[in-house]
Amino acid sequence: METMTYSESTQEFLTLLNTPADFQTEALDLLEAGKSRYLADLKINFKNSFESEHLTKKEVSLLGVALASNNNNTPLLKFFEGNAKQEGASAEEIAEAIACASLLSANNVLYRFRHFAKKEKYNEIPARIKMNIMGRPVNGKEFFELISLAVSAVNGCERCVSSHEASLIELGSREERVFEAVRLAAVITSASKIIY
Repeated sequence: METMTYSESTQEFLTLLNTPADFQTEALDLLEAGKSRYLADLKINFKNSFESEHLTKKEVSLLGVALASNNNNTPLLKFFEGNAKQEGASAEEIAEAIACASLLSANNVLYRFRHFAKKEKYNEIPARIKMNIMGRPVNGKEFFELISLAVSAVNGCERCVSSHEASLIELGSREERVFEAVRLAAVITSASKIIY
């Protein structure tokens, strides 16, 4: 890949993400070559994700770990892992965020299939997917449900989104908190298309 000189706005975004000085992607190169104003929007959207009245910085970082893991995005995973540690997250809390993303990816495939197939027989067959991690989550039941909802929203599983949203409301979460988690999921997913 030919070395591209990035604009000041893009360089600021990459600095925010603690990327190496020589970091570049094909998507960034194409956006820069086209003088796209979108990169400025993405930088602002990403920075604004850390300003939440309904999520702590530690929660934003742990959600980021789960969502970056769900998107198979190493640079964003490293970024959010570093932030999570800086915000006091333990190795167990970080591991659980990744485990939650992995488990929900399995559940999302299975429950989307059951939903799309629209055949009662598939609902009767046991899932046979171990979910012990859901029993006593390190980060607490409510936050585990919040990560589950955000990952399910990214993966497009209607059944899982509905189920986890209902659980969150039952556990006392406010809709604003739920929405903030999903908005964060949207922003991280959009960044994953360009930073990889």
